[in-house]
Amino acid sequence: MGDSSSGSAAPVVLMIRPADFGFNEDTAATNLFQTRPDDTAKDTLQERALAEFDSLTDAIRRSGVAVIVIEDRPQPRTPDAVFPNNWLSFHPDGTVVLYPMCAPSRRLERREGLISELQENHGFDVTRVVDLTHHEEEGRFLEGTGSIVFDHRDRCAYANVSARTHPEPFAELAKILGYDTLVFHATDREGNDVYHTNVVMSIGTAFAVVAADAIRDSHERSALMGRLEGTGRRLIRINLDQMGHFAGNVLEVTGRDGGRVLVMSTAARAAFEAEQIAILEASVEIVASPLPTIEKVGGGSARCMLAEVFLPRRGD
Repeated sequence: MGDSSSGSAAPVVLMIRPADFGFNEDTAATNLFQTRPDDTAKDTLQERALAEFDSLTDAIRRSGVAVIVIEDRPQPRTPDAVFPNNWLSFHPDGTVVLYPMCAPSRRLERREGLISELQENHGFDVTRVVDLTHHEEEGRFLEGTGSIVFDHRDRCAYANVSARTHPEPFAELAKILGYDTLVFHATDREGNDVYHTNVVMSIGTAFAVVAADAIRDSHERSALMGRLEGTGRRLIRINLDQMGHFAGNVLEVTGRDGGRVLVMSTAARAAFEAEQIAILEASVEIVASPLPTIEKVGGGSARCMLAEVFLPRRGD
């Protein structure tokens, strides 16, 4: 299986501080976690989102995790800019991947200058850019580490097929990166597709959190659970209610002195059972911060706000 400390948790995360957070009509049809705010709440959305963003950023930094914060641009307006993990990912071999986005409004989030900034201002080495955005022309989408949950230790990529996650670009990327793949279909209680894989599951160094009940097909569920069990991780099985509170939308990162930190919202932490929290705390420090506005209006939680930076540093 490989060394349990072999780079499965990123030592740096990138976050985009939103300039104009709000409800995105363009994404609501495929993300049923979004809730339309009433008129009285709209005026304070940006203010509340910034407060939640800054609180999460501070909490992560206090745990010893390196955070790079990039300010969102005022124009063009990008209400979902706080979720950068959907349009790019950074890999240990110096690869940066650009992803095809389902909503046209979200394609405006892509910023070529951000890659240059990481190189010039933060000393990262980028050796190639894999651009999958041409798939947008054919209606095939793959929204970064929202659509893909990578097991970097065992080199397997997991994807839940939905309007935002198409098997073809997924298979293409996995071949480029040299990862095995496992594809499944997850739905909510009403039978609606779950929009992103990282709402259904999260893979840490010593554990895997998975909403197995969301996978109705018994063969797909058995294949997923069997693959995860085969990695030697402790499986934490969450139910649909816990998934609905973003208990699957958590991310393990590397903190000070190589310690492992699990980032989540306070809603996600409250959704876990006491025994599940004990299993998690046996291997990680839990960092939880309140994200009620970003979760309800944006339809994403803590993991969605974090783009892991695995890139090598120049001179390494």
